[in-house]
Amino acid sequence: MSLIYFIKNISFTTILLVFLNFGGEVEAQIIQGMSLERLSRIDPVMQGYVDLKKIAGNVVYITRNGHPVYHKAFGLRDVASSDEMQHNDLFRIASQSKAITSVGIMMLQEQGELLINHPVGKYLPEYMETSVAENDENGGYKIVPAKRQITIRDLLTHTAGVSYGQGPAAQLWKKSGIYGWYTADRGEPIRETVRRIASLPQAAHPGEKFVYGYNTDILGAVIEVVSGKPLDQFLKDSILDPLHMYDTHFYVPDYKKDRVATVYSLKGEKINLAENPGQMEGEDHVGQGHYINGPRISFAGGAGLVSTTQNYGTFLQMILNGGELNGTRILSRKSIELMTQDHLGNIPYSSGKGFGLGFEIITNLGDFGQIGSQGAYGWGGAYNSTYWIDPIENIIFVYLTQLIPDGGLDEENKLRALIYQAIVD
Repeated sequence: MSLIYFIKNISFTTILLVFLNFGGEVEAQIIQGMSLERLSRIDPVMQGYVDLKKIAGNVVYITRNGHPVYHKAFGLRDVASSDEMQHNDLFRIASQSKAITSVGIMMLQEQGELLINHPVGKYLPEYMETSVAENDENGGYKIVPAKRQITIRDLLTHTAGVSYGQGPAAQLWKKSGIYGWYTADRGEPIRETVRRIASLPQAAHPGEKFVYGYNTDILGAVIEVVSGKPLDQFLKDSILDPLHMYDTHFYVPDYKKDRVATVYSLKGEKINLAENPGQMEGEDHVGQGHYINGPRISFAGGAGLVSTTQNYGTFLQMILNGGELNGTRILSRKSIELMTQDHLGNIPYSSGKGFGLGFEIITNLGDFGQIGSQGAYGWGGAYNSTYWIDPIENIIFVYLTQLIPDGGLDEENKLRALIYQAIVD
């Protein structure tokens, strides 16, 4: 291993601990108001999941006040080859893509190209009139016109009634070949997939329920139409390159393929290699996917990106900073404020939580029932990854692994507790 590679990939926490072991005072083991000794409690917990073969490997990244306080890789990128996980390894981030696409929509609003309260049909004509499948008294369903048009804001908040193919008319969705969140294997552009989604009966009327589904993929199509660019190019030009997120892609460049972490499944006591290239099990796509050797045609803003902990942390730092990072402004502070407010109102969601324009938000810490802060926001991905931003404590947390299904593991909630217990200021 070269010295340059070692320096590039050694964890920030490790560098600090090495320094402290050579004469640093105990009091100096505090960085940005967090105890390095207490943060090190993360290590045996994460390594324990690896040792028990519940997880092959993962990377944990934490910043406070804009500074890294913990960045560490555990386990293996690939079990068969015994390749150790590295800090800059690439992960399929699935629904963590949604936040980036949502920011793209808000950028277009700031440029005067659209308004989020506009009907989607203004930009995608097939959405001028949509239908909804309603259960009937005979145990079947009937298809009725939607009570109103779907707006861009409905899509941002997942209140458009658009599912991932679930609902009373699920069989129609399956018959159409549109089911589940994954699209990387498709030989058609996302614009065409979204066009066909509009022709299917949705799971609820706009504005009445929180329905998780293809909402952000439709937003990606809106971006393509409004900007005149394919979604991958728009995001590259507008967000990824300006923030120096050069390891974030819809499809992995050939020269980076050896950095892509392998996907595993936890269906019993220990992990097993997920199918290659993959298949649907229930509502989950459980395989390696087509992120390296796929057709590279479908740019899915809802679940299509691959990234690293540091790249994604860079994006989140821009959000936490109010839309700016290192002199580059992506969004205004006021747009970020709007995105991170609960927009659901009386629409049922989850105890102690609401949903904004791309993020889940803690609205009542007592009802939420876990350590954290009111107003913290984040989301996760299908491969058991997650992230959150705490604007009260100025903390960013990114956790990437490749595990689907996850077998009901509790490591994300343990990480939450282990991070907050390390705050000492």
